[in-house]
Amino acid sequence: MSEFNILSSCCQPSDETQENTSIDKELPIAIIGAGPVGLAAAAHLIQYKQKVIILEAGTEVGANILTWKHIRLFSQWKYNIDKAASSLLEKYGWETPDLEGIPTGKELVENYLIPLSKIPELQEVIALNKKVLSIAKKNMDKMKTANRDNVPFVIYTEHKGTIQVIEARAVIDATGTWGNPNPANSNGVWLESEQYLSENIFYGLPDILGESINRYKNKKVAVIGSGHSAINALLELGRLKEKNPLTEIIWVIRKERVEDAYGGEEKDALEARGLLGSKIHEMVDKGKVRVHTSFRVKELIKNNNSNININGEVKGVKSEIQLIDEVIVNTGNRPNYSFLNELRTKVDFATESVEAISSLIDPNLHSCGTVRPHGEKELRQPEKNLYIVGSKSYGRAPTFLMATGYEQVRSIAAYMAGDIESSERVELDLPETGVCSVNFSNITPDNSCKTDSCCS
Repeated sequence: MSEFNILSSCCQPSDETQENTSIDKELPIAIIGAGPVGLAAAAHLIQYKQKVIILEAGTEVGANILTWKHIRLFSQWKYNIDKAASSLLEKYGWETPDLEGIPTGKELVENYLIPLSKIPELQEVIALNKKVLSIAKKNMDKMKTANRDNVPFVIYTEHKGTIQVIEARAVIDATGTWGNPNPANSNGVWLESEQYLSENIFYGLPDILGESINRYKNKKVAVIGSGHSAINALLELGRLKEKNPLTEIIWVIRKERVEDAYGGEEKDALEARGLLGSKIHEMVDKGKVRVHTSFRVKELIKNNNSNININGEVKGVKSEIQLIDEVIVNTGNRPNYSFLNELRTKVDFATESVEAISSLIDPNLHSCGTVRPHGEKELRQPEKNLYIVGSKSYGRAPTFLMATGYEQVRSIAAYMAGDIESSERVELDLPETGVCSVNFSNITPDNSCKTDSCCS
């Protein structure tokens, strides 16, 4: 990392005036996050011969994906591989996977992200286990305007307890939203009572049939949420119940009708997504899961038996679901903007997305198949040379597509390299129905879905 301008190991930048300075063009473009979109951004910039540095808080690339490594994506490999990344990989003899195949999270990391991270061009610029604490402009806070565009970014990072400050001429935030979940509370507010129950609550996609099987078998488990992730958990719990009949499954949703969570089923243009709805429909009809509809969660509390009670209301009337052993919360995720607080950003107050794309991605108006492609122009921030990309650019909206993230960073890289014509083109190629973020946890070797489990 010595080739990058590290200002110090513990200190603030100096107080020298910046009025007559300009950004050093030899400074790197800093990419925050070494997931698929972050690595794709690096690949595109490297093709343009731009200097980059990738800062990843995890101990390995794709760290967030590995938390749901057992899940199989819905979309085929051809929609999950970035073109610039593929070009770099093929230069070193990478064996392209079957483009019509559907990878698990683990396969996505092991067969694509790790090989990509090990090619020489990327390996030398990736800094793992390097958490970004804050980003600012050199020697000035958010309030100061004079000459602001002409001074570099300073990035405060932590690595094994040591603070370092790194300079960069541009920043691409590709940190995503995974690992920053919404609470169970239907108002979206984190309560201390919920945080105290962390040992009995899982946010996200637990490996119910694998590593976490003993946590859930023969327990009374409540799943909160009505999206594809929640349905995946329910279907895996259903399979668990087949061999462990004392397992009780509770489904807590805000929808008035459980049928509204099934989607199009056999009418769905995406067959696998339709099958997902059909399987949970069948599971409910057979009485394998007890559904609480129109339920607004107010609080999770521990009762005298050390179980959890879910307090809420149904159509304005207080209600309580008692004696729950484990809770799986699938109420979505939200972006973390805390380390950008000293930079000038424009974020939509409702979706918490990049403001200029909020109307394009609002889930109240759009499904993932109706989101219009967008690039550098829509994603640029008031802070010059700052971009928020990937799922974080979508804020709380669940309509993000990995392929869309690749298109975002392709456009941004072109713009930063001065290829304005390319930055303004749309090069996103998706089927008409879109490729939604739905995943399979069980697919046969020929890539047809089993009758058990799919998810988002």
